[in-house]
Amino acid sequence: MRTAPEALTEKLRLSLDPASYVPFYEQIAKQIRDRIQQKILAPGAEFYSEGELAKLLGISKMPVRQAFQKLRADGLLVIARGKRPVIGSGRVRWDFQQLHGFSEEMRLRGFSPSARILSFERQHATPEISEILRLSRDNEVFYLKRLRLVDNQPVAVVTSFLPVHIFPGLEKIDLGRQSLYNVIENTYQRRLQSANEIIGAIVAGPEDAHTLQTPVGSPLLIIRETTFDTKETPIEYSISLLRGDRYAASVVSVRNYGDNK
Repeated sequence: MRTAPEALTEKLRLSLDPASYVPFYEQIAKQIRDRIQQKILAPGAEFYSEGELAKLLGISKMPVRQAFQKLRADGLLVIARGKRPVIGSGRVRWDFQQLHGFSEEMRLRGFSPSARILSFERQHATPEISEILRLSRDNEVFYLKRLRLVDNQPVAVVTSFLPVHIFPGLEKIDLGRQSLYNVIENTYQRRLQSANEIIGAIVAGPEDAHTLQTPVGSPLLIIRETTFDTKETPIEYSISLLRGDRYAASVVSVRNYGDNK
């Protein structure tokens, strides 16, 4: 039985041009990226190790390592310690200047989104949640935890807190099949206006790593978001954990020259 690299050799046909001004690592990264775009390499397929590819190309490991780093940064190569590299699906750039729900954002980018309900219950709001959502101490919130998938691959765990008095009967709606933002705007007639977001990074613990099917210690993008309606009422607080190998934040900054007077 052939190993994964042996089976790859016939269809990849990687080669290097020593006379080119383009560094070897750029040539390697481009060819692998092209093979992924051409669907010669499919997400989830095993790939060469650094040593195997270096030996195949007749070069040192350094250019291969640099190429792998570029591909890993783009989410096109998933590398876990002690395991063979695996082809990734690429990183989805999330535009934080647009107030889109997960489903809207993914469809805009040509992906097929879906969700799986992990937990959905009523609970008393903690002091922190009460302050964020401007609730009194006796108010309840819906605690909604969902696994978000793109093309049936787990990419994010989203935990939402929603005031029960604003969304009565929410527990009767199948939020595994419907967009939460769509339900908020069309069922409850709450038009969304803005969101405050705090973006950070953490590493995956055992539970989140298991749910997201990623190694323990993998980087996760964490987004804490408070969403407001047109009356500036906070109607949802959410904490999203997104796989770092699948997502990248996209933000456009504009220089205000009026501040330099």
